[in-house]
Amino acid sequence: MEFQEKNVLVFGSGKSGIAAAELLEKQNANIFVFEGNEKQSVAEIKEKSESFAKAEIYVGTLPEEVMDKLDFVVLSPGVPTDLPLVNAMRDKKITIIGEIELAYQVAKGKILAITGTNGKTTTTTLVGEILSNYFKDVKVVGNIGIPYTSVAADTTEETVTAAEISSFQLETIVDFAPDVSAILNITPDHLNRHHTMENYIKAKEDITKNQKANDVCVLNYEDEVLRKFGESLSMKVLWFDSKKPVQNGCYLNGEKIIYVSEGKEEEVIDVNELNILGTHNYENVMAAVAMALAYGVSLEEIRYALLRFHAVEHRIEYVTEKNGVAYYNDSKGTNPDAAIKGIQAMNRPTLLIGGGYDKQSAYDEWIEAFDGKVRYLVLIGQTKEKIKETAEKHGFHDIILCENLKEAVKVCAEKYGIPVFLALCVPQMAPQQMQREADQNLEYILS
Repeated sequence: MEFQEKNVLVFGSGKSGIAAAELLEKQNANIFVFEGNEKQSVAEIKEKSESFAKAEIYVGTLPEEVMDKLDFVVLSPGVPTDLPLVNAMRDKKITIIGEIELAYQVAKGKILAITGTNGKTTTTTLVGEILSNYFKDVKVVGNIGIPYTSVAADTTEETVTAAEISSFQLETIVDFAPDVSAILNITPDHLNRHHTMENYIKAKEDITKNQKANDVCVLNYEDEVLRKFGESLSMKVLWFDSKKPVQNGCYLNGEKIIYVSEGKEEEVIDVNELNILGTHNYENVMAAVAMALAYGVSLEEIRYALLRFHAVEHRIEYVTEKNGVAYYNDSKGTNPDAAIKGIQAMNRPTLLIGGGYDKQSAYDEWIEAFDGKVRYLVLIGQTKEKIKETAEKHGFHDIILCENLKEAVKVCAEKYGIPVFLALCVPQMAPQQMQREADQNLEYILS
């Protein structure tokens, strides 16, 4: 795709929109910006970026005559692809892409891309660290917090990029084709956006749709959906499995991660040497190892990175221990399946804070996973009554309702003097908002 002198609309004025506009400016495109939030003013949007300051800005309504002259629209990930305005653009045969596709069209080098419901950030960060020990120019981008568009213009043929890709971003790819892809798992999430599980699964699986026969896809053999999907792929598939051996890929044998290729097995690492907890994290490690080996990184370099890797921020992240209480921040656990894995990693009685906004998920499996570990469940947010009702249905009644996260942390820290874990596993809150609030309110504990 050529963007020079083309009329390109950036749909959304947040972090992704800013990065997209700045990249488009470097491509000498004619930039338009649309922000659907009428509470923002044109002046406020122009102040966000020099690229915005030079663009034509529209808030709330996009004039028909503007739409008629557009060549491309770049949707920010938070913009649903089925909005009436987006459908109107589609009807006008305007090419609609997202930030990942825009970056891919401009970027050079190779790309390793990771998606899945849970574990993306940990796996992408680990892949990035492994690659950084082996290659001179490595970028770690995507849903991890650094827009791919913000670094695309700085890449060369020698660049290797590790990218965390969300289902929202995969909805708007056209040519995007990673050299190595991975789908870590698929469990219900974002159904308020995708509407059906089938749509959500398709978005995840589309990470492979443009890969070629000599590319590689890494899949979770334990995931029934992915196991079936892998059998339909034409490219090379590497598996990982935490319960049983695989023919090609990584598996967990007791406490050792094993890599097997063409019948030959090699020990990668003993999980007791890792600085991260839980079977789900061992699966993330296996996925990262398989991706790195597929891309030619030596096992020695991989082991070096694994021994030095620590948990990413907000994912079963140890904060401190005070008065016999250990505090963990698991605020990236923003769906029930992720929160289940957080609970499974706990090995002492736990005070658990949960709640947030409603993504139309069910909480039954989450409550069932408490397995005697959760002493009290402290609930906040839009979903607190829904979670409370589900918990009581499953016979769990030790529930405290709080108005906000600050109150919940204070209640847990002051009211209970028993040795417990406070795991901030908070499903259904907007991730970045949740992580900011968790950081701010955990300062209360540390003070």
